[in-house]
Amino acid sequence: MSSFNSVAVIGAGAWGTALAGVAARAGRDVVLYARSSESAAQIAATRANPKLSGARLEASVRLTDNMAVAARADIILIATPAQNLREAVTALAPHLVTATPVIACAKGIERGTHRFMTEVIAEAAPDAMPAILSGPSFADDVARGLPTAVTLAANDEQLAGSLVQALGSSTFRPYHTTDVRGVEIGGAAKNVLAIAAGIVVGRKLGASAQAALTTRGFSELMRLGRACGARSETMSGLSGLGDLILTCSSPQSRNLALGIALGRGERPPRDRLAEGEFTAPVLIELAASQNVDMPVSNAVAAILSGAMTIDAAIESLLTRPFKAEG
Repeated sequence: MSSFNSVAVIGAGAWGTALAGVAARAGRDVVLYARSSESAAQIAATRANPKLSGARLEASVRLTDNMAVAARADIILIATPAQNLREAVTALAPHLVTATPVIACAKGIERGTHRFMTEVIAEAAPDAMPAILSGPSFADDVARGLPTAVTLAANDEQLAGSLVQALGSSTFRPYHTTDVRGVEIGGAAKNVLAIAAGIVVGRKLGASAQAALTTRGFSELMRLGRACGARSETMSGLSGLGDLILTCSSPQSRNLALGIALGRGERPPRDRLAEGEFTAPVLIELAASQNVDMPVSNAVAAILSGAMTIDAAIESLLTRPFKAEG
């Protein structure tokens, strides 16, 4: 397996910029791709990204707006939002060398197709080697070099291990697994459940209710994961339970912020993307296809679509028949 000396990050937003720093601190030769020449030039000149305040980009990271240049790297990290992943990989594919690892760094399920992120990569770039990076992390923390642990999944054990060695450092610790579907389900489902947690906060239902919501949400995540063939240790690990806890409790969580606004009856913030809003309807369709009961996720989807009020959703959850834990 290649030593993976060079890394390209596609997407010069906050997360992409933070990941470029991760790869540079790991000793890789890094290029960061921005869609516009203006953005590339600005970041290159200032060594800063307006979307990531207070963080400086490592001097060794090169900027480009040329996809062909980015495609020459040994590893490609796709740091676009989940719903833009196919567009980015489609543009990248004609320039890729066969068997280049392409790692999705977004958490979600594609609208319309119901495809997970590695499935999108496989369809848009058939010669690539798809992988997924997920786990409890925020761009600001990662960019500042604060200790972070994540999960990197690929179908090939040796590839996953080699990618971890290439990207890991003393402050960024990836754990590898071959349970790709488990990592993808954990990353997607937790965004929807974080919206529910935010609604609880916004309605001031109390810490006990938030703890109960998070715990029952995790049960949903586990049920769906098992139905889709995921391993229990993955769902209870960093990319499942760990990510859920962080997203349901941190002020940095965009999905939590969306839920808080909804709970307060306020207009949701539109300056930051909350992936859970797009994932919710797809997630419940996936659950239905697997005959998995996900009442919290169903309630979030109904609220977001306008099919149910928050009060009605809360009542429906509280009046469900009593059942055994699990």
